[in-house]
Amino acid sequence: MIADIQSPDAGTAVRPDALGAEGFSILHGVVSGDTIARLAIDLSPHFEATPFCEGGFYGARTKRFGRLLSRSDAAAELVLHREVLGLAEAVLSPWCDTIQLNLSQAIEIHPGALPQFPHRDQDMWRGVTGEIEYLVNVIWPLTPFTAANGATLIWPASHGAAALDSEVAGEPIVAECDPGDAIVFLGSTLHGAGGNVTTATRRAIIVSYCLGWLKPYENQWLAYPPEVARRFPAELAALVGYRQHRPNLGNFEGQCPSILLQDDVPEHLAATDALRADQQAMLADYVQAQQRGAERTGP
Repeated sequence: MIADIQSPDAGTAVRPDALGAEGFSILHGVVSGDTIARLAIDLSPHFEATPFCEGGFYGARTKRFGRLLSRSDAAAELVLHREVLGLAEAVLSPWCDTIQLNLSQAIEIHPGALPQFPHRDQDMWRGVTGEIEYLVNVIWPLTPFTAANGATLIWPASHGAAALDSEVAGEPIVAECDPGDAIVFLGSTLHGAGGNVTTATRRAIIVSYCLGWLKPYENQWLAYPPEVARRFPAELAALVGYRQHRPNLGNFEGQCPSILLQDDVPEHLAATDALRADQQAMLADYVQAQQRGAERTGP
């Protein structure tokens, strides 16, 4: 059974518990046709120029490229999509202080492409499985997804603790949908692109979000160095890595890396605490105790 959520515009909220039930949801009509059309036009020359992938996992009849925020302004509308981003934050926030962009990638599956090896994207990291969700994936079709042209195959209820099972129960569903829709699924959900037995290509982009303390799939600081990221809205710059993850993770000279987006960055900076509230409270108690001790033993 497909966990299916209607557009928030139709009055139905996007809920994280829908992902918890089956490990995925298909959201209908959550972005305008104009946004998809602009993306398709902007990315078309990149699809044409990009060579086919090498290796059995990526697929010899598949093209992939990243850095979408530099290739199309419309990509930011998907990355910052309010309901979808809120859903990702709700799913991932129990295990991190802030989330980050894991990747933005365009994929084109050509005629003759074989079905992709079924996999779970959380396997990029060698952390504990069955307890933590590491990422949330969103597939945005640029062309209709059908069973014949390679629509994503998803194994329902294969997520969470089920990822520890040696065998997967049941058959996959075909995530058939249209441009303007979004396929949202967890990093622990088993999935893979289908094979393309048509004469036309299947195009889509993937936007995924992961825990802010992980190394992302796409090296965001190389994809969007400061001279690029300073043109982004503050929220988008934060998502691609110009934000500390408390405590003090991902800093630049002891400060939030967003300082690199300023016009003039001082040569020497004062390292400044960036702690969680619970850590800050413990630290304050410790410092006060030390100060009281110093006063009692003072001259």
